Amino acid sequence: MKLADRYAKALSWLDEQFPIAETELSYGNPYELLVAVILSAQCTDKRVNMVTPAIFKKYPTPEKLAAGTFDDVFALIRSISYPNNKSKHLIGMAELLMEKFKGEVPLTVEELVQLPGVGRKTANVITSVIDQQPNMAVDTHVFRVSKRIGLVSTKATTPLAVEKQLIQHIPRHLVHKAHHWLILHGRYLCTARNPKCAACGLQDTCKFYQAAAKKATAKKTASQKPTPQRNATKKAAVKKATLPRASAQKAVSKKSRPKNNSNKG
Repeated sequence: MKLADRYAKALSWLDEQFPIAETELSYGNPYELLVAVILSAQCTDKRVNMVTPAIFKKYPTPEKLAAGTFDDVFALIRSISYPNNKSKHLIGMAELLMEKFKGEVPLTVEELVQLPGVGRKTANVITSVIDQQPNMAVDTHVFRVSKRIGLVSTKATTPLAVEKQLIQHIPRHLVHKAHHWLILHGRYLCTARNPKCAACGLQDTCKFYQAAAKKATAKKTASQKPTPQRNATKKAAVKKATLPRASAQKAVSKKSRPKNNSNKG
């Protein structure tokens, strides 16, 4: 299958499967989304959504968060992964927003990555979700799914390499949606362990599924193919089964043999 056809089929099916392509993080404005995305690093959206309401209530603006203390912020996010570093990042992010960006969240990747706790992936999320810019945030789901389906080369071994290949082949107006499609597919169907291939509509497109199916077929064929050892075992079993019958026939033959009644002279 040509790469262009693979992309076309995959994107079409993902669009049908996930018509509502949006983040599952709860937020009300760019500042709240930025806080949520920083907290979501190596943490589930579900857990983040349980924590952010209290943060947004106590720190509704970057100005309030910039004036917060480490201990107060830590107490609110202690159930999140890496709360120590993330507490520092949140306060530092808010401080820089106030100092350099007048309390407003910038909407360019180049400016966003200047903020503490914000890398390229986070910056791509903010710009694509808020402004629908054609930026592809590559998280663990996007990285895994795009390689399994065969949308990117096996030589793409870094998030940046995967991002560049996806951007190159996905239509510009679909990039901000495709990001969510790949995440949702990886989260609910193409899971890291035990992917639900039977429920997936990309079986004729996915390289991972086709390789697994081919391997299973080869294994089944090999198990049914006669081998010298299997043939020897089978012959031994047949021979063993016929021995009692042969012995019985020999005994009957001996019993029915006529006796010699001739008199000795």
